[in-house]
Order: sequence, then C-alpha cells, then structure tokens
Amino acid sequence: MKSTYLSKTILLSVLMIGGVSHAQDGLAGLKGPYIGQTPPGSTPEVFAPGIVSKQHHDWTGRFTPDMKEYYFTRYNRKERTNTAIVFKHENNRWREVVLAPQMGGSISPDGKTMHDGNKYRERTAKGWSELKSLGAPFSEIPIMVLTASANGTYVFDEREEIGTIRYSKVIDGKRQAPKAFGKQINSGKWTAHPFVAPDESYIIWDSEREGGFGATDLYISFQMEDGSWSNAINLGDKINTAGPDTGGVVSPDGKFFFFNRKFGDGDSDVMWVDAQFINKLKTKL
Repeated sequence: MKSTYLSKTILLSVLMIGGVSHAQDGLAGLKGPYIGQTPPGSTPEVFAPGIVSKQHHDWTGRFTPDMKEYYFTRYNRKERTNTAIVFKHENNRWREVVLAPQMGGSISPDGKTMHDGNKYRERTAKGWSELKSLGAPFSEIPIMVLTASANGTYVFDEREEIGTIRYSKVIDGKRQAPKAFGKQINSGKWTAHPFVAPDESYIIWDSEREGGFGATDLYISFQMEDGSWSNAINLGDKINTAGPDTGGVVSPDGKFFFFNRKFGDGDSDVMWVDAQFINKLKTKL
C-alpha cells in the first residue's frame, strides 16, 4: 500500500510540474520571442526548423499569453508514439521539456486554463493540475479541439468523420447549451480544428470544400455587427496547398498565424506567417 501511494504521489507531481526537462545545447543560443526565430513575412515559412518542426508529424502548437511557453505534440509514425512537448523561456533562454502523456491543448486567453477536448486543466502555483471534466453536456460530446474566447465562449468540433462546429456562450454568469453554427461554417466533407479570436471577431477552421486548393483548406468567417457570421473565406493559395493544411491558430499577441502543413507521408510541419492578411480578407466582405 505504501508503494502504491508513493507511485501515485510521484505521478501527480509530474503532472503538476509539467514534465521532465531535456535542455539541449542547441537551444542555448536561442533568445528572444518565438523560440528565438526570425519572424516571417507574407509567405508562410516552417516554424523553428530542426527544433519544433522535424521529420515527424509535428502538430500546431499554442503559446501562452505571456509568450514564454509553447506547447505542441509530435507524432513519430515509425515508433507510433505521441510526445507532448513544451518549450519554456526561462533565465533568458529556451529549454525543451518533455511532458507527461495527455498534456497540451488550447490555452484560454487569460492563460489560466488548458482545454483538452471535453476536459481541462487549471494553472496552479506548481504548474498544471490534473485533468478535470467539463461536465454535461460537454462530457457526452466527443470533442477534439475546444477553443475559448476572452468572454468564455467555447467553440469546438467533434471527433467524427463529418464534424460539426458548435459554440457555447456564457450569459449572466451561466453556461449556455451548445448550438451548431450555420452553413457558413458547417459545410463540406470535413469541418474541424476551430480557433476563435479572443474578441470573437472571427473563427478559423479547416474543411474539405468544393473550390478549395487541396484535400483540406483553412477558412475564416467574420462576425458581423448584428452577430451573424459571414460566408466562409478561403485563406488563399499562399496558405492552402494541394495537400492538407489544418489546425490554424493566431499567436496571443495577434502578430502571427500558425498552422499545420503536410509535406509527405508521416511528415508535417508547423508553419507561420504574418497575420496581417486577416485584416485584408475582411475587406472582401
């Protein structure tokens, strides 16, 4: 009994502190924001090649609001392993930390909550808490990605072949029942991986639609003054390619757009590009 209790205590401690540090000499010279990378212009570039983006399936990550932590997941197809990783900026340098399993997810605009499907973790003085359920009705929905606005609105998809993106607002302090977006967003063969702007001015997601550039393209819809949503706008041929382009998010500082691009079987990288194109797309309405 004593041994079992000790094992559980150690596991909980690992979850709370976030993982095990694997600082690398190659990171020693990386200083400044964005893991020490030179910002891109209007043409997407691979983000942190050889550091974040390697010869694996590297899934789009999320920065914390203070831009000092970057969480992402790497899938090694050969070994069939998923590894959750965070790059932390401490003492004027970046270090890589391999996290406990099932760590990661979207981070709320206030940095206090990490959403992982229909579960979440809370930021504590020692790191992230254990997983907690969002409760009904969310616990009954096979949520893949849930993203939250500054007002607490949830926008989320589901783990289905033909997904539906829904939202749930907080009105007078009470969480509202989820509702599906209209056909402006929920159209096409595949609708998934939403990102809602902190001020709810737009939603970005990926979908397979007629007239797209490839298998899966990234789209945006803007919220109008009357609360309705604009028709979907394709993010264009600089971002969308013949292959799958998915998982788009905007950095907390609003400066850069990050997304996932598949280059080959088992190889996809995190891309980033100046986010000014979003304002230009809005002028097309």
